[in-house]
Amino acid sequence: MRGLSLYQRSSLSLWRRRGARIENEPYGFFSSGSFCTDTTDGLQSSKVKIFDRHLKRKQRDRAAWLMRPKDSFVDAVAENLLDRLEDCKKLFPSALCLGGSLEAIRRLLRGRGAIEKLIMMDTSYDMIKLCKDAEKDVHNEKIETSYMVGDEEFLPVKESSLDLVISCLGLHWTNDLPGAMIQCRLALKPDGLFLGAILGGETLKELRIACTVAQMEREGGISPRISPLAQVRDAGNLLTRAGFALPGVDVDEYVVKYQSALELIEHLRSMGETNALLQRNNMLNRETALATAAIYDSMFGAEDGTIPATFQVIFMTGWREHSSQQKAKRRGSANVSFKDIQEQFGSEN
Repeated sequence: MRGLSLYQRSSLSLWRRRGARIENEPYGFFSSGSFCTDTTDGLQSSKVKIFDRHLKRKQRDRAAWLMRPKDSFVDAVAENLLDRLEDCKKLFPSALCLGGSLEAIRRLLRGRGAIEKLIMMDTSYDMIKLCKDAEKDVHNEKIETSYMVGDEEFLPVKESSLDLVISCLGLHWTNDLPGAMIQCRLALKPDGLFLGAILGGETLKELRIACTVAQMEREGGISPRISPLAQVRDAGNLLTRAGFALPGVDVDEYVVKYQSALELIEHLRSMGETNALLQRNNMLNRETALATAAIYDSMFGAEDGTIPATFQVIFMTGWREHSSQQKAKRRGSANVSFKDIQEQFGSEN
C-alpha cells in the first residue's frame, strides 16, 4: 500500500446483523436466525453494552469497499495465526472462520489443517460478498466453502459440529467476549481447536497519547476516542473462563509506519477498526483533530518523516476437552518433595 511500510516485529472485524433469510441472492448465503448455541453453560453472560454493534456493522460494510488488497499488517497476523495449524498433527475437516480478516485467512490458508468444509461468517453482508468474489483467486484448493451473515454474540452454529474455529482480529468488538468464546467452545467437537487473535491494550498507544494531549489543550478535558481493549493478563483468564483445555497465549507487537496521522486513520477505516463506543462523542473538533496530528508527529515522528503506530496482537489457543488430552495430576498426589530435589541437586553443585 502506498506510503505504508510494514512493521518491526518483537514478539482489527465485526458485528451485528441478525434476522430473516436473505432472499434472491445468487450465492449460498445463510442468515443467523437458527441454531444459536446456548451460552449459559453454568456461566452468566455479561449484560454490559460497551460497543454499538449496529454502527460496527456499518463500519464493516464501508471497510468492504475501502479494503486494500493484500494488507501487509493483516496478512502478517493471519499468517502467524495459521502457522499454529502446522504444529498440529490432527486434521480439521470442518472449520468456521469468524469475522475480522476473513479474506486474508481464506487466501493464506493454503491447505493447512486439511480443511474440507469451511464456513465464512461476518455480520456485514458486503464483507461476505467481498470474500465470495475473492474466492475465484484461490487456486488449487478443493474446500467446500459456505458463506453466512451472523453475529459472534449469537453464534448460529449447532453444538459439537466443528473441528476448528478461527477468529482473526474479530472478537475484540464483542460486548460479551467470554460469552462469545464459550459459544465457540460449545460449537467445537471434543478435541476441537479454537484459534483466536485480538488486539491488545497497547494497540495505538501513540494515538491515545496524542489524542489525550490535544483534547486537554484544546477542549480542557478528554472523551473516549479509542476503544478499550483486553490486556495480556486477561487473555489466559478468558480461555479458562470459557472452559477451554490446554490454554495458550502469546503476544506479538507490530509497528507500522505511515506518512501521516491521516493515513493511519484511513488504514483503520479500511480495516473497519474505527471507534464504535456507545458513549462516544460523535463530533470531533477540527482544531482538536489538527492538534492531534501535529502532536503525534512531534512526539513520535521518525527522522525519515514517517510516524509509527503500534499494534499489539494477542494470540489465543484452546481445545475442547477430550479424554485423550493430557491432564494435570490431582493436587497433593505428588510422591517426591521439591525440598528433596533441591537437596539432591544442590549437593551435587
